[in-house]
Amino acid sequence: MPKISKKGQHMPASPIRKLTPYADKAKADGKKVYHLNIGQPDIETPEGMLNAIRNIDFKVWAYTASEGTLVYRRKLTEYYNKLGYNITPENILVTTGGSEAITIAMMSCLDPGDEVIIPEPFYANYNGFACQSDIVVKPILSFIENGFALPSITEFEKLITPKTKAIFVCSPNNPTGYLYSREELEALKALVLKYDLYLFSDEAYREFCYDGRSFTSPMHLDGLEENVVVMDTVSKRYSACGARLGCLITKNKDIWATGLKFAQARLSPGMVEQIAGAAAVDTPDSYFEAVNKEYTHRRDTLVNALNQMDGVFCPKPGGAFNVVARLPIDNADKFCQWMLEDFSYESQTVMMAPATGFYSTRGAGENEVRLAYVLNNDDLAKAMVCLDKALKEYPGRTVGREQLAVGMK
Repeated sequence: MPKISKKGQHMPASPIRKLTPYADKAKADGKKVYHLNIGQPDIETPEGMLNAIRNIDFKVWAYTASEGTLVYRRKLTEYYNKLGYNITPENILVTTGGSEAITIAMMSCLDPGDEVIIPEPFYANYNGFACQSDIVVKPILSFIENGFALPSITEFEKLITPKTKAIFVCSPNNPTGYLYSREELEALKALVLKYDLYLFSDEAYREFCYDGRSFTSPMHLDGLEENVVVMDTVSKRYSACGARLGCLITKNKDIWATGLKFAQARLSPGMVEQIAGAAAVDTPDSYFEAVNKEYTHRRDTLVNALNQMDGVFCPKPGGAFNVVARLPIDNADKFCQWMLEDFSYESQTVMMAPATGFYSTRGAGENEVRLAYVLNNDDLAKAMVCLDKALKEYPGRTVGREQLAVGMK
């Protein structure tokens, strides 16, 4: 029997989706499952985006340019220049989702065996993209105690070797929701210039910053024009995950030209998606204001409920719509599966993503889970009641705050 490739064997499974069969079984058994495991918003997609699809009148569903249509890239330029990116359509490469933007950036900038440093926990699929691209992820730990702030530059420097070619950040962060400050990015800028590295910036959650905090991109920092590669997507910004439409942005002409060759190999991004994406740029500010207000409310509902549970700690994130919480459990993978297989409260249970899949460091995150606050507030509140009940019943529960306080007396 022929053997599967080594790359296929090493390709990691998604921690966000791997428990789906257990969720399906729970539903078949009559349980209501609150899905906090995946960043699929329930916010409605902008009407203008949907109307653009409804009003399509082309006679031939044709290929588009490999770099994306000029119409769409011009509209994207409008959007990014309002944010101060100072780019032209020639700096944009349209991709089939933000995922392809990341793989094209990795393949364009790094050779097999080269290393990219990524603060962890990080979006689990970065490991998969690195596997596809034959590059090595060098994780650098951030910690829940300080809200997963950027590790010190000293710690970054300890990891730099002759094989190091890039640093990769995601802000606001998935899975932690941490929003990097301008000061943190300025510190990274100095490091990137010192060692002549690329700085990759995943900005999928750019529009989701809370409490009046502002978003800073590496594109806002002078002197990094040749080093920065931005990856973006319409998935979260417009609640259009199924559109599979993203882009790569860089002012480095060599990166863009190299990326185009990879884009040509997959032919072109979708025509319908780009028509919808072009219309999306005209989405009124009122849409984002309402969405921001809703997510702020959801964040507060989730984080406050979590921190009231015995033995649970969850920092309040500055952006995105995900949190990582530390639970009084022995093993997050076992707990999340137990929630679906063995637990129910009033015929309800909760699906979460074990945080272990968001770390590369072995043993990290074993008592942490990622939760996405993508449900309405009523459902979030019910899910938190369910989780609290589950933590009290879980056979692998570890000592909680109250028990620990008693034990210390």
